[in-house]
Amino acid sequence: MGLILYKWLLPAFIAFHPFYVSVTEIEHVKAKNEVQVSCRIFADDLETVLKKESKLPLDIIHPANKAQMDSLIAGYINRHLFVNVDGKLIKLTYLGYKMEEEAAWCFLVAQHVTSFKQVKIKDDILYSEHPNQINMIHVIRDGVRKSNKLDNPKAAVSVSF
Repeated sequence: MGLILYKWLLPAFIAFHPFYVSVTEIEHVKAKNEVQVSCRIFADDLETVLKKESKLPLDIIHPANKAQMDSLIAGYINRHLFVNVDGKLIKLTYLGYKMEEEAAWCFLVAQHVTSFKQVKIKDDILYSEHPNQINMIHVIRDGVRKSNKLDNPKAAVSVSF
């Protein structure tokens, strides 16, 4: 009886258990000597953390003040995502975000970055919100993609080419 109950409850538990994941893609664009970064973060999770930090009523999907929302998102990402290329921390400039289904795609760029051999990433986006947060990291250079998974509390990874 216990095994039958387990087989019935497990799929129900999985179906209703929240899944917390963000995806960050870091791509070197050789022709422009820049690193382009995109972060896919569930909008409700990002909105919750921004509300807590700013203590403001916010709506990320329909912001009353888009410039304020951009400023809050830029500040949050700049405190929780760091990219180090060949031993040098690069400055990520926030470009903006767009909504796609239930996710916010946030875009950043670092200019004057030539090809590299090693990238170190620190990404603890949403770690303060979700003990089970997973951050997927994809690094692309010269068409080669290397992927890593960071499970909270692990927040750093090194990728070599």
